[in-house]
Amino acid sequence: MISRKRLRIGVLFGGRSGEHEVSLASAASVIRALDPEKYEAVPIGISKDGRWLLGRGAHDMLAEVLKSGDRVILPSDPTAATLVPLVPAAGRPSVMVDVMFPVIHGTFGEDGTIQGLMELAGLPYVGAGVLASAVGMDKDVQKRLFEQAGLPVVPFMVVRRSEWEHKRAPVLKAIKKKFRFPFFVKPATLGSSVGMTRVKAANEISAAMDLAAEFALKIVIERGIVGREIEVAVLGNDDLRASIPGEIVPHREYYDYTAKYLEGGTSLLIPAPLTKKQVAVFQDYAVQAFRAIDGCGMARCDFFLERRTGKIYVNELNTIPGFTSISMYPKLWEASGLPYMQLIDRLIDLALELHAEKARTKYSIDLPEGAGGALGA
Repeated sequence: MISRKRLRIGVLFGGRSGEHEVSLASAASVIRALDPEKYEAVPIGISKDGRWLLGRGAHDMLAEVLKSGDRVILPSDPTAATLVPLVPAAGRPSVMVDVMFPVIHGTFGEDGTIQGLMELAGLPYVGAGVLASAVGMDKDVQKRLFEQAGLPVVPFMVVRRSEWEHKRAPVLKAIKKKFRFPFFVKPATLGSSVGMTRVKAANEISAAMDLAAEFALKIVIERGIVGREIEVAVLGNDDLRASIPGEIVPHREYYDYTAKYLEGGTSLLIPAPLTKKQVAVFQDYAVQAFRAIDGCGMARCDFFLERRTGKIYVNELNTIPGFTSISMYPKLWEASGLPYMQLIDRLIDLALELHAEKARTKYSIDLPEGAGGALGA
């Protein structure tokens, strides 16, 4: 455990994605769980139009931060590490932050963009870096990396939005040739099942493609699997741990946005009823998938266990999974012996450890005296 004084934790939430509201619930849970003897929570909301808004205290209602918080920016200056008021005024000083804890799900938060800004600003931050975040958000690239690592993935194809809009007939033909009904159509770069459709007949394909195209430049079509949905949490930088597996049992036909967030009835089975051999395979695949995208910090790995064949498929990694106290990622760790508050402690430690490790990296070379002129010649 890293020794520290009381750290100021910037909890970053909201954002410009279809998962904005989900992020508020995650952020509220994180803020409540931060030990006030160790941390000072700094709520930082990003509105749906991209404004950064600073709360005045950990007990602010997060929705109110998004309405009336002070507008700030995070300069891409590693010597600053401050949130600067957009309109300087008396009583509105810059705010120093020790560690950023992003809980922004989806586009412009989970996709490497926020992570890139924090790298430029020189701030430690919880979770995956730029590369893993970007790949973790792109289901197309992610699945191809899984295949390259020898991990089993559900058969899929990818169609660019421009291709769908200009070549609808040949795209429809290719989809019908490759897949039997039912199959799934979803945006390649969004989570929480936003824009996803389970297609059961030919006359539903176009509407499903149009819906997915509203949310991403690429559309993923994948074979429907009749099976169980298993999830494993991964934690660590170099020394990785995998939690015991859990199972999602949706009360709806499949685990869509409505089942996840708008209705009750979905069951979480922790631990999932599996054999010891299956547990070991799920945990091994989760760690391999995490390494395949160069992950660090945390991720939740989602699987399908096909009922007919017993085959395990890696579905996807989520690098900023839902983080309420009743979300699957924290619940899996709690069942594995790491309670919610300790999980947050560990994630902050991992962020600081990785930041210190990055600081050892050389980004320039020391030239011999007088060599600069030769290089400029």
